[in-house]
Amino acid sequence: MKKVYVTPRSISLNGHPSLEKLKEREFEIILGPAGKRPTEEDQLKILPHCVAYLAGTEPITEKVLKTAKKLRIISRNGVGIENIDLNAAKQLNIEIATTPGSNAQGVAELAVSLIFASVRSIIDCNNNLKKGMWQRVKGIELKDQILGVIGTGNIGKRVIKMALGIGMKVLAYDLYPDENFKPSTKFNYSDLVDLLSNSDIISLHCPPGESPIIDTRAINKMKSGVFIINTARAGVVDEHAILSSLNNKKIKKYATDVYKTEPPKPDELITHKNVICTPHIGAYTEESIDRAAYAAVDNILKKFGFK
Repeated sequence: MKKVYVTPRSISLNGHPSLEKLKEREFEIILGPAGKRPTEEDQLKILPHCVAYLAGTEPITEKVLKTAKKLRIISRNGVGIENIDLNAAKQLNIEIATTPGSNAQGVAELAVSLIFASVRSIIDCNNNLKKGMWQRVKGIELKDQILGVIGTGNIGKRVIKMALGIGMKVLAYDLYPDENFKPSTKFNYSDLVDLLSNSDIISLHCPPGESPIIDTRAINKMKSGVFIINTARAGVVDEHAILSSLNNKKIKKYATDVYKTEPPKPDELITHKNVICTPHIGAYTEESIDRAAYAAVDNILKKFGFK
């Protein structure tokens, strides 16, 4: 039987009905460690026997790929592929497939949730009240606030539409702006400096580059008391610059769902009183998991000639 290694944490922990489509066509499913990313040792042990890899966000190195002599496709249950050695995959003729848009709604809704949680101090108020402390924290209303959205792909566009529905004004920056995207007169594309200088809240929806897009230089251009929301990747921000700016109150709140190492160890940033942390739950909704899993399975089936 053709073996498929399946490692997304949501599937390895709970299984998923989409895998039945593979079994019906006589693929053998090998699940990764339940609810955890596989280690390189796990990959080296299992992938040499597999023709397909339904992968999560774990690193997939050249060393791993060179041992996987039978592997023909890596199908991601998402769009991020920076964790894969793409040059090695290309040289070894291993196809890389993604599932664009499958998790966009879930991540966008989390980003907006983190905006609300940040500006109304929802987490702090909840924790204080449970400790017996009646300590109200004054917030701000989002109507007429300026939201800066960096990255206007599937997720960014959804965040923009939700923000406009709340009554916010939106500035957006993208390397390749979509000139056909004109959801409101309260929306405009801008250059990055203009966005950084004028936004009250900044939400990140761009892939990581060679260097962080939010570093000390970028933060120095921002308003004092800015809120920053990161549901993209840890690498799009300089965490040391974020921490320093939280301490000097240039940044009022930082909310993040993404980390360089997952799970992260508690550090000064994660434990900071003005940081909101969630454990990479952006795409962890029933609907996002279903869409991504079925699309990733279909990519594998298509590779092997099944419709």
